[in-house]
Amino acid sequence: MRTVAVVLAGGAGHRFGPGVPKQLRLLGGQTLLERCVATFGAAPGVDDVLVVAAADHAAEVRRRMAGSPRVAGVVDGGSARTDSTRRAIAWLTGRAEPDESKILFHDAARPLVDARIITDCISALDSWDAIGVVVPATDTIVELADGAFRRVLPRDLLARCQTPQGFRLGVIRRAYELAAADPGFASLPATDDCGVVLRYLPDVPVGAVAGSERNLKVTFAQDMTVAQALLSADSPARPD
Repeated sequence: MRTVAVVLAGGAGHRFGPGVPKQLRLLGGQTLLERCVATFGAAPGVDDVLVVAAADHAAEVRRRMAGSPRVAGVVDGGSARTDSTRRAIAWLTGRAEPDESKILFHDAARPLVDARIITDCISALDSWDAIGVVVPATDTIVELADGAFRRVLPRDLLARCQTPQGFRLGVIRRAYELAAADPGFASLPATDDCGVVLRYLPDVPVGAVAGSERNLKVTFAQDMTVAQALLSADSPARPD
């Protein structure tokens, strides 16, 4: 059974700051995007990698991806994350990718994803039609209303979402078809693909795969410092 990894790099990254988009910033000599693509390209069980790039930077991304192992294509992304997912689904459908294929969607802003997480996601899709990577919530989480605590949520039932998120192609395509037919979707868009499945295919359970604190998301400029520290910790110490 085939597995395609889709690396989503279409965002503008306004919270990161002005200048080059975060997915094209360097981390240890490689862009965040290149790190993600290299990891998926080397992962056992991944057959192809599709990159969804910001339209304004697609030419540069295609140049950087030239010759990258298993990269099957680079497509232009949309204005929102869900638009980029739709374009990836359309590309996969256009090349007659089978409905049973396993599709992993990963944010290029998570450059330190590792082979263990990828392997676990691929394996989990043998038992589930939709999966998401999560890490436990270690902080106490509260619901607010009008600037005040409304209630404290049970921490043992909460988790923080990461990527990849994985689906059988037929499932994620159907969820997005239903979203496209819903006039209210644009006014209350989902922030991730599991959210689209939960909303429009409530009978499809979404399995949970253990993530890692190392699989952090680079959102703000200071997150690059944390990512660099984690990357440096992986490097073997030089002998004196």
